[in-house]
Amino acid sequence: MIDPKLIRHETQIVLDSLSKRKNDFELDDYLLAEEASRKIQTEVENLRSTKNKLTKKIGSSQLDEKAKGKIVDEVHEINDSLKDSEAKLEGLSVEVKDLSLQLPNILHESVPEGDDENDNVVIRERGEIREFSFEPKDHTQLGEESGRIDFQSASKISGSRFAVIIDRYAQLHRSLIHFMLDVQTNVNGYTEYYVPSIIRSECLEGTGQLPKFAEDQYKIENDDDLYLIPTAEVPLTNLVRESIIETKQLPIKMVAHTPCYRQEAGSYGQDTRGMIRQHQFEKVELVHVVKPDESYQALEELTENAESILIKLGLPYRVMLLCSSDTGFAAAKTYDIEVWLPSQNKYREISSCSNCESFQARRMKARFKDPQTNQNEYLHTLNGSGLAVGRTFIAILENYQNEDGTITIPEALRSYMGGIEII
Repeated sequence: MIDPKLIRHETQIVLDSLSKRKNDFELDDYLLAEEASRKIQTEVENLRSTKNKLTKKIGSSQLDEKAKGKIVDEVHEINDSLKDSEAKLEGLSVEVKDLSLQLPNILHESVPEGDDENDNVVIRERGEIREFSFEPKDHTQLGEESGRIDFQSASKISGSRFAVIIDRYAQLHRSLIHFMLDVQTNVNGYTEYYVPSIIRSECLEGTGQLPKFAEDQYKIENDDDLYLIPTAEVPLTNLVRESIIETKQLPIKMVAHTPCYRQEAGSYGQDTRGMIRQHQFEKVELVHVVKPDESYQALEELTENAESILIKLGLPYRVMLLCSSDTGFAAAKTYDIEVWLPSQNKYREISSCSNCESFQARRMKARFKDPQTNQNEYLHTLNGSGLAVGRTFIAILENYQNEDGTITIPEALRSYMGGIEII
């Protein structure tokens, strides 16, 4: 959510950002509704003030009954007007809120303008892309031929876009989770959290998944207000909702492993095959909660923390600065980390690291007390995967495969795999 004062007084900034995003949000609709709401709010406050003054006069011993009766009639008239104005205010307030929740975050000035992912900018590349002496297989073929990834059984019990992982592959998948958590807590200084996988709608609204991405959420059928989490970003970030955090507690760096559930509405083609884009997947999520003047330094740190997993695993990757049209709804600036997949002969996203500035904090009413001004200010929130477990698992299978179909275990994972070197 954007500061209403900024929208009102620096409208061109918002319009420029919408234009760069290629977003067709009608800002005039918001401005008209917000102006009408403020006008009615003033009217309501004036009516309440007049009513209070008249009510006090009724109790005065200096007035005769006739004068008191006249004031009582005035109060009744004010009550009727007040009831009508309060009803209008309630309707306008709902309209203003609904519109404000559809307005995307303002882009940071460093975000390049662009039409789509082809306009994203390479920031850095790391790792050597392996040259195979044989035709590398994709993870689906490797899994099915080894009997360790069973898509058919998963489809039988759950439908399309699920997988059953078996034996040493399942151990490798689990080991990755343990490894990622160890690196982020023991090396990168995060505090680990275990959080619920079911969340209230207000929490999804707080981080920006609702109402914008309602069709991508899994809603609990017998409850009007509960959803399966699409990412641990939602419960982790909402831990500071409706709070005033002490400055000495900042920065807050949280990490959690959770299953994630997404409808993946609109996805198609190659990504629907195998484990690239599934309805249920595992993720280790990183969240920072910081003071505003520290958030862009925190974005660089968070991105490097996510990269550290790929460095330790010896997987080639690159970091991309997303252009204006490719930057997410709640983000002011985003770096995508993309890992190399030999079967596709290209890099694929494995983490998005975003600075949401105060956008989520305003929705959640998450603040801190500024010791210099002694005022409550909105926090800045950041999030990123550290990493998507399934895609890291896929990258290991494909980059570390051998001609006979075996998989060499990266050295960093061997202690988690009981010392074995090859699957």
